[in-house]
Amino acid sequence: MGSKLTPVEVLLVEDNPNDVEMTVRALKNGQVRLTNHLTVARDGEEALDILFGRGNHNGYRPGLILLDLNLPKVDGREVLEKIKSDPKLRRIPVVVLTVSNREEDVARCYDAGANTYITKPVRFEDFIKVVKTIKRYWILGGTLPPAE
Repeated sequence: MGSKLTPVEVLLVEDNPNDVEMTVRALKNGQVRLTNHLTVARDGEEALDILFGRGNHNGYRPGLILLDLNLPKVDGREVLEKIKSDPKLRRIPVVVLTVSNREEDVARCYDAGANTYITKPVRFEDFIKVVKTIKRYWILGGTLPPAE
């Protein structure tokens, strides 16, 4: 089983330090050790600066974005809309990972182009399972789109 995995660049947009830590642990955990490069943006403005190369960022094109909705500075819904309206970024799969289970949020995110909408579980063990499922599907199992 000497197959090599292509490293996947992941942008995690999350303001809760505990959720960042759990997500990182879940992505690194398991029998499959991935060589992912994980970048963390702590608010929506930082995520847009990273993606659009503003400030001291050169522009970054991850293969996958994990996006919380309830973010300081720029809301995650607006971040999603800006990503999906940009020709260079719109193909990047965006997994919305949030505490909101409001129908309006689900509908708005899918209308804006979200690839998946997942409500964060409350229990730690369930949260880890969700992130591992994302890893299995999007990083190990799926074929990510080429850059535009």
